[in-house]
Amino acid sequence: MSELKKLLIIGFVWPEPNSSAAGGRMMQLISIFQEWGFDITFASPALDSDFMIDLEVLGIKKKSIALNCSSFDDFIKELNPSIVLFDRFMIEEQFGWRVSENCPDALRILDTEDLHCLRQARQKAFKENRSFVVSDLFLEEVAKREIASILRCDLSLMISEFEMELLESVFKIDTALLYYLPFLLNPISEDILKALPTFEVRTDFIFIGNFLHEPNWNTVQYLKETIWPLIKKELPEAALKVYGAYPSQKVLQLHHPKSGFYIMGRADNAQEVVRKSRVVLAPIRFGAGLKGKLVEAMQSGTPSVTTTIGAEAMNGDLPWNGFIVDDAEDFAKAAVELYQDKNLWSEAQIKGIEIINARYLKDNFATDFIETIFYLQSNLKSHRHNNFMGSMLQYHTLKSTKYMSKWIEAKNKS
Repeated sequence: MSELKKLLIIGFVWPEPNSSAAGGRMMQLISIFQEWGFDITFASPALDSDFMIDLEVLGIKKKSIALNCSSFDDFIKELNPSIVLFDRFMIEEQFGWRVSENCPDALRILDTEDLHCLRQARQKAFKENRSFVVSDLFLEEVAKREIASILRCDLSLMISEFEMELLESVFKIDTALLYYLPFLLNPISEDILKALPTFEVRTDFIFIGNFLHEPNWNTVQYLKETIWPLIKKELPEAALKVYGAYPSQKVLQLHHPKSGFYIMGRADNAQEVVRKSRVVLAPIRFGAGLKGKLVEAMQSGTPSVTTTIGAEAMNGDLPWNGFIVDDAEDFAKAAVELYQDKNLWSEAQIKGIEIINARYLKDNFATDFIETIFYLQSNLKSHRHNNFMGSMLQYHTLKSTKYMSKWIEAKNKS
């Protein structure tokens, strides 16, 4: 095993690919590293969950680690990885300084998932009943933390071209520190398309999304209170089935079969329920990143109606696989039209498959990604030399976060 191919992933949570797009994304990253022969250890301070993937069956070593505890120092020194991948900036904040101190030559990669500061600033603007403006980002404490984390790392993986552009233009992040890596999918062939359920056998509208994610909960409320009554008025026999992991009591209380609004809870197989549905509804009003539910719709041959925020950075210059609408009445009208018109529906289905095959094929990204990593490993000294802001932040983080963590550790022992 080449020492250059020893990878430690530190996860915010253990991957749950059937619960969230983030879990699916992590498994896509892992599959690239495995195909290139990396020896992978996945560590996390999170508790085990009933729905986490069995990493050890996949040949990945699993390690539980503690926050604010020097036992991590012993663990990482012994492991001595050549690459450390942080799953979200909060994990880099916790463990980045320990990695830097104990394995200074390890390449540090941040997988952002989405820009948390963008999502939170949009959410705040929405709750204040006003439009989001870019200057909102500067008011977010999380922006200062997240941008600092990006600067401290050698490379940050960006899932959205929009967010990459935002970092470069608004926060003046050097392009050498950013790498565009969207969802990494297999192509959809003519045979796969032919095997998908037809328009006639599909029924119902569907929404799917993890309820631990605030934009999803907000979307379901919006569907229940505003969008669904408009659709139901035009299609009295229609049903909307809402699937998602971790529904709280307030989510379950929205279940109302009389109005055709069903809270279904966790889907055992998300793609299967999406494939059986005729139209995906995703009137997302705030958020960031790429929407896994909409990629899943395209993979399943299911057209969708979403908002500008929902479709952001997903289709490039290609037409959407359905409609992008922000007004509630227009949204409902588009949904009804797509549900009833077979020709329109079939055209939308093809557009979704074209988006997947043009923009998200794993084979178009994997080799360049790994070659970029090897290049950075070979030129790490000069790469870091060109990132003085990152070096400065790393220095001050070691001085501040380190001693705060040590104080917490000492306090926990007393």
